[in-house]
Amino acid sequence: MAHEINDCSFVLSDDPARFDLARAHRWISQESYWAEGIPFETFSRACANSLVAGVYAPDGSMAAMARVVTDRATFGWVCDVFVDEAFRAQGLGKRLMAYLQGHPDLQGFRRLHLATRDAHGLYRQFGFTGLTNAENWMEIRDPDVYRR
Repeated sequence: MAHEINDCSFVLSDDPARFDLARAHRWISQESYWAEGIPFETFSRACANSLVAGVYAPDGSMAAMARVVTDRATFGWVCDVFVDEAFRAQGLGKRLMAYLQGHPDLQGFRRLHLATRDAHGLYRQFGFTGLTNAENWMEIRDPDVYRR
């Protein structure tokens, strides 16, 4: 069952049937700095295996989105947060983060992560801080994976 709330004239929902995958892919593959060029098939599989949330304008079009990679019990990684340019400066990023913070499937986690280049101020408002014990974290990074 979808978790949906009405916030003024916008609807925030995790209903995958409502999520505009093609629009989300355009945003992330063409306008993001973190996943430029991601193939549609890869992005589609990522969304299918994540909690996806959309913010829907009064006309029903998707105005913003976020994806959370999660086991829905202990851990989550907030990613692919994007607000369409036509809807920026209306507080949709804050509404989306508040929606995620209250989402029933995202409660009681030991850790909730995200990475950002330029929105630290937004995320700090929701309790995010710098990594603790960052020296313990490791990664395998392949920044050119979508170019091959």
